[in-house]
Amino acid sequence: MAKERAADKPSELTLADFFSATDARRDRWSRLEACAEAYGAGRGGSSDKLLGEIRTLLDGMEPLEHFWAYPGPALMHSLRDLLAGGDGAAFAGAVHRMKSTIFSGAYRRDPSAWVLEEETETSLADRLPPGLVDGTYKPYFELLTVAPEASRTNSSQRELRKLRRPEDPFTYEPVQASSFEDAMVAVIVNTNLQAVVIYDGFQYKSRHALSELGELIRRHVKISDDGMPSAYGLQLASAIKKVRPELDIYLVSERGVEEAATSEQSRLVRRVFYEIEELMELHLSIMAGVQERYATPFFDNLKKYAARPIGTFHALPVARGKSIFKSNWIKDMGQFYGANLFLAESSATTGGLDSLLDPAGNIKEAQDKAARAFGADKVFFGTNGTSTSNKIIVQAVCRPGDIVLIDRNCHKSHHYGLVLAGSQPLYVEAFPMVEYSMYGAVPLRTIKQALLTLKAEGNLDKVRMLDLTNCTFDGHMYNCRRVMEECLAIKPDLIFLWDEAWFGFARFSPFHRVRTAMGAAAALEEKFASEAYRAEYAEWKKSMGGKVGADLDAGNPALLETRLLPDPEKARIRVYQANSTHKSMSALRQGSMIFVKDQDFHEIEEQFHEAFYTHTSTSPNQQIIASLDLARRQMELEGYELVMSAIDLALDLRRQVNNHPLISKYFRILTPGEMVPREFRASGVEDYGRNGASWNKVVDAWHEDEFALDPTRLTIVTGRAGFDGTQFKGLLASKYDVQINKTSRNSILVQTNINNTRSDIAHLLKVLADVARDVDQRLKEAEPVEREAFAARVKSLMEDVPDLPNFSRFHDAFRDNVEAGTSQGHMRAAFFTAYRGEDCDHIKLNDPQIDERIRNGPPLVSANFVIPYPPGFPIMVPGQVIEADTITFMRKLDVKEIHGYDASLGLKLLKPESLGKRGKKSSPADL
Repeated sequence: MAKERAADKPSELTLADFFSATDARRDRWSRLEACAEAYGAGRGGSSDKLLGEIRTLLDGMEPLEHFWAYPGPALMHSLRDLLAGGDGAAFAGAVHRMKSTIFSGAYRRDPSAWVLEEETETSLADRLPPGLVDGTYKPYFELLTVAPEASRTNSSQRELRKLRRPEDPFTYEPVQASSFEDAMVAVIVNTNLQAVVIYDGFQYKSRHALSELGELIRRHVKISDDGMPSAYGLQLASAIKKVRPELDIYLVSERGVEEAATSEQSRLVRRVFYEIEELMELHLSIMAGVQERYATPFFDNLKKYAARPIGTFHALPVARGKSIFKSNWIKDMGQFYGANLFLAESSATTGGLDSLLDPAGNIKEAQDKAARAFGADKVFFGTNGTSTSNKIIVQAVCRPGDIVLIDRNCHKSHHYGLVLAGSQPLYVEAFPMVEYSMYGAVPLRTIKQALLTLKAEGNLDKVRMLDLTNCTFDGHMYNCRRVMEECLAIKPDLIFLWDEAWFGFARFSPFHRVRTAMGAAAALEEKFASEAYRAEYAEWKKSMGGKVGADLDAGNPALLETRLLPDPEKARIRVYQANSTHKSMSALRQGSMIFVKDQDFHEIEEQFHEAFYTHTSTSPNQQIIASLDLARRQMELEGYELVMSAIDLALDLRRQVNNHPLISKYFRILTPGEMVPREFRASGVEDYGRNGASWNKVVDAWHEDEFALDPTRLTIVTGRAGFDGTQFKGLLASKYDVQINKTSRNSILVQTNINNTRSDIAHLLKVLADVARDVDQRLKEAEPVEREAFAARVKSLMEDVPDLPNFSRFHDAFRDNVEAGTSQGHMRAAFFTAYRGEDCDHIKLNDPQIDERIRNGPPLVSANFVIPYPPGFPIMVPGQVIEADTITFMRKLDVKEIHGYDASLGLKLLKPESLGKRGKKSSPADL
């Protein structure tokens, strides 16, 4: 997308610059370099034509370059002078140096990058960041100052520049914006920004051509353009925080600073200053703000600990590494991992370290920093993966006998968590995608139906939690705000668990953030506290004839299609998010975080800690904890750039695969229109980019549609090339050194993340092209019988797919009320019944006895979880009555990995006489 739009209108700022400003900018410089080289060497035909193209490119690039400190307006002006002087070779050389510097980031550390060849460092020393003058490298960032153009505040900015000192921990360069729109564009495109200083008096409108990017700003950033520039400061702060909440914002005003400092919006500003009276304090505040995000309390202490001479007399022989480096046989372990790994190991929680189980020092501080970064009230680090984090939350929140609405396709850790808690799962079904042997997400209508049925039966008080995966493994993103809002209208104290294992990066994308649990919880918290919402609720209540909340007519089917609003006086925000930090950020394997935004956390805090103690090792891995600390630092300081780049790479890969004449013949990446049924896409968005929808429409869709598709999850259909998902995954790994996670019957899932580069995309495209070329060649040379066999294979994979089985019901022996309209049951009782071998039996999958019992009874009741990979969800759970569709699905499966099923033994079932012994005893006391 970036490449396509940048080439179309080089003189305008477009949404291409939003999705990956870095790549869009690089593409422009690459085009300029190619033209400059041709002009300098006298190649490429008419010099007038080349000059015209170069000038057009510069006209489009200069407005953009004003939003970066390097090369900035001064060097761009020098570049223009070289071009005007007619020295093509000098111009080409300057363009090459600037382009190379931008690509390599050398301006952060090389003083020569800031000058042209004929200039001297001495004459331009005041232009150089202090960290470059003395040759010492320091982390570099850029500071956005927003002030009226050519105003007296510019002099204060020059003074601020002079205050940078060699002893500062970081070095920065200022970037100037003189309007509200320019400031927002700078925040969007300049990924080097870490802080913003806002002065009084700037205008709203930009003098640059903003194209669709300006339209996005005007439509999606609420601003009151009343022609009063003095009022824009706090509004700009609010708009910036919507896009990049990690940035520090400082307000400098010559009037009303006391009022600004105490207003509701002042919470968005780190500090308010009165005009220019305390410039040094402003400079020091900027340093302190970045330092606060840069500091990694646990990692910093671990480095200090590793450098100390420690005598170890505890039970961890590898600590300090002596048992390894003195060994005659495992020295290669030390050589491979390096000394620091072992120097930083300890089983102690004193001497500068801290206890994960009872953090009071640097781990607690690291968790508090993570809470700020990810928008949570509290964060708990996990070193046993999110499988454990899920079980901690479920066990802490749920009690024996509680009803939990849960997507059956959730990760198995949720189901095991319910077994441990003794709660009753009420499985709510996701919409099926039979053609690809996968499920999507659970429709809101289905969730509301379950809650209203429970209400009608008098069981709503037993409902404790809604447990969903967001986004799903295949990329389906819930409208979390809408789901929680409508559920709270039915049950105002409902707790929500959103498993965002593969979605932690989403916090740092302004597009994805609205679809996250923490983002939605914060939005609802703000909404419920507003007078505007109270008025809206009062009007809605009147339109409902007062039948709202506890008085809702649960039997009224129209409620399923009605937008329900919760009572702001009763609704409680109780949201938990599990996050596999290691799956989308730079953390070591098994690094996980639990995010909490629960207004009533004090009610369950004790049992939460008990659950944490239950599942957390008393010997947690120090390196995993340190990596969680560092992952937070990276995402706060450069997450925006990395995530937006990952999105851009995904969009590029989608376009390249689906438009390539050969690759698309055998492979295709599924679009939003194919992955999300139309009934859940009120926007009508079919694809990303020009042909599927305008980007403004896509942004609207992400705010309002029931489901949206994460563009970084790319489902590549492989069946048309004759490969099932597992087979193609194996081919990629064994022959092409490409690794992926998930497959389905006829597809593979490819993810772009903050680790990927354009080289990775090129490699995957080449692999797909090579495979497509091989398939194409084989078919051209094949005999008719071989082509028929290939066609039959494709038909088998793409058309003869088994129906996906829904959850049936729990056996009556595990249900409180067999007449109930909902299917919840006591899974824990069934799970532990299977521990007694005499109560279980095995029947081979193809034994005719299975079909006989399905027809005539007694019912087949699963003794355990059965989870085939793919698709990776339990098609049987303990206590579930197995029906014909599940057996048919099992018999058609051609996967090798099925957890809970041994083909040599057959299905493990609970014996009918065992179920008879239980009768209807299923109360929590019997569990």
